[in-house]
Amino acid sequence: MANGKTYGVTFPFRDSFDGKYLDLTDYEDEEIRTALIHLLLTRKGSRYFLPDFGTRLYEFIFEPLDGPTFNQIEAEIRDSVRTYIPNLQVNKISVYPATDDEVGGVSETKSFDMPGRSSIEYTAKVKIDYTITSNVFNSSDFIIINL
Repeated sequence: MANGKTYGVTFPFRDSFDGKYLDLTDYEDEEIRTALIHLLLTRKGSRYFLPDFGTRLYEFIFEPLDGPTFNQIEAEIRDSVRTYIPNLQVNKISVYPATDDEVGGVSETKSFDMPGRSSIEYTAKVKIDYTITSNVFNSSDFIIINL
């Protein structure tokens, strides 16, 4: 914990081992990663007072795995991040079809599955490399979303 300061609730939710109900983020980098995952996995229009918050990634679950779909996914992510997380610089978004050997192997803090995914031949992987630009020292990280 950074000097007893916490930033928010971790996502995905985990039990706390130090007396709190849920685990809290201890560092700003963790909080921004949590905010990014929350933004990406929230269906646009599902928040009452913020109807534009989120993405349309759920609409791409059963779309063909081709270049136009991949370009639409990338544009959707960039627009949402630009609007709701301005201190996050998206360096690269890679969208590609998943194969059997690519699905596992990444730690669960970096890889997330969207519900409704049926089988591997219809799954696309979205890897987002980003840089946090909110302080003097920039830090880079990535997450993977399985559509």
